[in-house]
Amino acid sequence: MEPRIRFAPDGDLAVITINRPERRNAIDAATAAGLREAVDRLEADERLRVGILTGAGDRAFCAGVDLKAFAAGEGAAIIEGRGGFAGFTAYQRTKPFVAAVNGAALGGGFELVLACDLVVAAESAVFGSPEVKRGLFAVSGGALRLPLMIPRVRALELLLTGDSIDAATALALGLVNRVVPAARLLEEARVLARRISANAPLSIQATLAVARAATGPSEAHWSACDSEWYRIARSEDAREGPAAFAERRPPRWRGR
Repeated sequence: MEPRIRFAPDGDLAVITINRPERRNAIDAATAAGLREAVDRLEADERLRVGILTGAGDRAFCAGVDLKAFAAGEGAAIIEGRGGFAGFTAYQRTKPFVAAVNGAALGGGFELVLACDLVVAAESAVFGSPEVKRGLFAVSGGALRLPLMIPRVRALELLLTGDSIDAATALALGLVNRVVPAARLLEEARVLARRISANAPLSIQATLAVARAATGPSEAHWSACDSEWYRIARSEDAREGPAAFAERRPPRWRGR
């Protein structure tokens, strides 16, 4: 059986691949545990300076939460474990990550991108936060990070409508560093990562720490987000949204 997460050292880099292309690289409990372990490995290895996060296949970077697994009771393990969603979005990393977005980055997949430090996107990449269409909300950093990264009105439009944007729009908004043909995606991500890894590791870590403190979510922000999540997660609508998605029918919202 293929591993859900592939870890491939490449000199002073490590390419970490979410490997569930048949499920559009959606995150279930086992995949979250595997990604957390991969980041642990990167952080512990002094030879590795930068991580590259990507998805297997050419359809999706990550489709977010595996809603079938969520409906089956894996939600806490996927979202609330150490490191946050997928063991990544709230992980207190000291080393930078480049997201190599090979396709759709939706919901939690988009939040994985927002949790990275730089982003290279294939021309076919798509970004969006459809949680409100499923009776959920972007609890794993989307509602916190997106308004800090792009104009507030554009962030709220994406978060409240659940609509998606293409790679060119993401580039214009400043969400990605560059957009490249799919065939060159990992090559361009490696080039960018090696430009970082050539610099002094302690200087990189200090720069990341200060930049995240200045522009990232605070503990108070995460606490407020968690409080809302516990309220939403217990609602009837939070059960209805994933169930409707799994059953391929329109949801019947009750507002409770």
